Amino acid sequence: MNISDKTRKSLEKIGLTSYEIRTFTSLLQSGELTAADLSQKSGVPYSKIYEVLGTLEEKGWIGSDDSRPTKYFAKSPSTGLETTKQKMQNEFLQNQNIILKELVPLYEKSGTSEKPDIWVLSGAINIASKILEMVESCRNEVMIALPEAGQELVRQALPKLRSLHDKGVKITILTSDKMDKDSIKAISRVATVKIKKGLFGGGIISDNRYVVILLGPEMKEMNTSDIVAIWADHTGLAGFARSYFEYLLKDSKMV
Repeated sequence: MNISDKTRKSLEKIGLTSYEIRTFTSLLQSGELTAADLSQKSGVPYSKIYEVLGTLEEKGWIGSDDSRPTKYFAKSPSTGLETTKQKMQNEFLQNQNIILKELVPLYEKSGTSEKPDIWVLSGAINIASKILEMVESCRNEVMIALPEAGQELVRQALPKLRSLHDKGVKITILTSDKMDKDSIKAISRVATVKIKKGLFGGGIISDNRYVVILLGPEMKEMNTSDIVAIWADHTGLAGFARSYFEYLLKDSKMV
C-alpha cells in the first residue's frame, strides 16, 4: 500500500520504523494476514517479521488472534496514535523527573539565573506591529485575546491568519461580545472563535513561547500613544498566560 511521503515521515517522527510502517499499511490494505503472508505482502524479510509484529503490537498499532497459524490485523490509526502519545507522555514525565531531580539543584547551586528577553512596548502602532509579526512567524499554535476595539487589528491580521490556517496552524481567538459582527464572521472562517462578555484587555501567545500582554488602555485608535504592553520570549511567562487564557475560555461562548 502506497502512502504519501508526508504521512510516512510523520509516522517515522512518532517512532515507527520503515519495516513497521510497511507492515502496518499492508495490514490496512489486506486485512488479517499470517506472518508469512505479511512478509511476502510487505516486503519485510521473514527473518525480521516476527520482531516487527511484536513491536507493533506492543506499540498498540496491531492485534492478533488465537488461530494457528496466528493471524494479525491492523487497529485503528487513531488507537495507535493515542497509545503512542500516552507512552511518549509517560516516558517524558519519567525522564523529566529524573533530569530535574539531579540538574535543578546544580543550577540553583551555580547562582546563575535566566535572562529572558522582556521588553516594554508603548503606542498602539508599535504594539500592533509586534502582534502582526508574531502572527506571521507562528509555526504551530497562536492564541489571541482580542478586546472590543480591535477591529482595525483584525483587518490587518486577517491575511496572515488565513495563511496560518492554510498551513495547519491551530488558531484560537477570544473576543469581546461587543466586537462587531462582521469582524467576528471574518475571523471565524480561519479560527476557533469564542466570545466572552466583558472581556478586558488582550494579548497573544505564539507557539507557547512568545507573548504580548496589554497593560494599558484598550487600542481604541491605532495612533493611541498611551497604551502599554510587554513582549517576552519566555516559556514560563507564556505558560502562565496560556493558563489564564484557557481559564477565560471556560465560560466563553463558541461562535
